[in-house]
Amino acid sequence: MNIKLAKDDQQRTACFDLIHELRPHLTLESFLNTVHRMEVEHQYNLAYLSDNGVKAVAGFRMGEWLHRGRYLEIEELITCDKQRSKGYGGKLFDWLNQYAAEHDCRQVRLVSGVSREDAHRFYLKKGMTFEAKYFSMNTRNKQID
Repeated sequence: MNIKLAKDDQQRTACFDLIHELRPHLTLESFLNTVHRMEVEHQYNLAYLSDNGVKAVAGFRMGEWLHRGRYLEIEELITCDKQRSKGYGGKLFDWLNQYAAEHDCRQVRLVSGVSREDAHRFYLKKGMTFEAKYFSMNTRNKQID
């Protein structure tokens, strides 16, 4: 079992099938283009766990808030549907937590859709707490698919 940062298009492409399960609106081309842009503009990273193939993927970035300091924000965290409950997601989550600590982050944060109750149970078991409500709205001329 090995966890790495995806640093080239070959590694990113190997992660695409899993990302596509969570983000089905993406094509491989749009995924690669968006990841490139997000890396440059937002310091986005893509980490993956491989064990005879990619089993779990996480997209993340670091940020900083005045009230809480530096944090690592998990943007995506997905385990292969057929490989769930085998510990892959937990190992990748633990790696992200360690990565955050090594980069002077005070917290690991994420936003999870209200309907993703299985994911919520996973995050609570990993020691995360529900500490905020997340609000959003679409702009008048920009719709999210």
